[in-house]
Amino acid sequence: MDTLAKQFLFDLLKTPSPTGFESAGQKVWLKEVAKYADETANDAYGSAWGILKGGSKKTLMLEAHCDEIGYMVKHVMPAGFLAIDVIGGSDAATARGRRVTIFGEKGEVSGIIGNIAIHIRERKDEKAPEVHELIVDIGAKNEKEVAAMGVRVGCPMVYSENVSEIGKGSIVARALDNRLGGFIIAEVMKNLSKGKAPAWNVVACNSVQEEIGCYGARMAAYRLSPDAAVVFDVTHATDTPGIKNEKHGKVEMRKGPTVTHGGCNHPNVVARLIDTAKKKKIPLQHEAASRYSGTDTGVIFMTKEGIPSALVSLPLRYMHSAVEMVDEKDIEQTIELLTGFVQSLTMRDEFGARIAR
Repeated sequence: MDTLAKQFLFDLLKTPSPTGFESAGQKVWLKEVAKYADETANDAYGSAWGILKGGSKKTLMLEAHCDEIGYMVKHVMPAGFLAIDVIGGSDAATARGRRVTIFGEKGEVSGIIGNIAIHIRERKDEKAPEVHELIVDIGAKNEKEVAAMGVRVGCPMVYSENVSEIGKGSIVARALDNRLGGFIIAEVMKNLSKGKAPAWNVVACNSVQEEIGCYGARMAAYRLSPDAAVVFDVTHATDTPGIKNEKHGKVEMRKGPTVTHGGCNHPNVVARLIDTAKKKKIPLQHEAASRYSGTDTGVIFMTKEGIPSALVSLPLRYMHSAVEMVDEKDIEQTIELLTGFVQSLTMRDEFGARIAR
């Protein structure tokens, strides 16, 4: 990953985009994608896309989601403390003692999720807190001071953690799920813009509101109506101590991206991804989705009369925490895989071909 690409990724990661409030991150993403796309656009709720025109009328969607988990002000207490609710799958068990940034009517407000000292906390039968037991302290003495700071019920917030590099090629940040996806599909567009135009039109779509129901992808897929789709998301790296592979499967960091089999994943699209990986000598891991994928793939594939789709994922440790971790080599190999997949397309390709009778 070169310096400019890494700076783009870090800019995306530093730009908060909690579900329902993604516009800041989308502006950063669209500014980059506009350099490589023939046209860009967005819909009413903020999903955004860039289109690279190819040599046929067929269109491939490369999709990722741009939103991140967080919290929202649920209630302002008389003493100036804030009660909160989750945005998406935020883990209340890891929340106490963390700094947060609240996005108020007058700008950003710093706060902390309070943690009663171990010395004076009632610890008998102690359990992880419920979200309604979390209290945010912004240094206000009462409700009036909270209002004066521009904070009210409905204001979103995210952890104040930033991006860093550790070890040899590891990146740590909040919101790698799935700001990384926007970065990857933008990099694929950059690669495709350099050479011969692809056989298919390519639309790179960064969708909103995945974390609460995949709503942005549903709207975008209906509107863009692609002939096939490849969705990118992160997946659980199960290579850390305490995770049972028999229950959760075996996916390792530094072993390349994964492709998922079953359910919404069309066998023909999956087969082409596997073939591309073999030809490019890209290591590829395999995952099973016997019921559902838990990603935007699950709503894209059932849009209209059905869109042949597949899910490509990147191993990520410590998902939905403030210290999500990925490997830089896995990122590079995923970009290479998706670029190769697009370049393999021909005007004759038809992933949804009829079953022979």
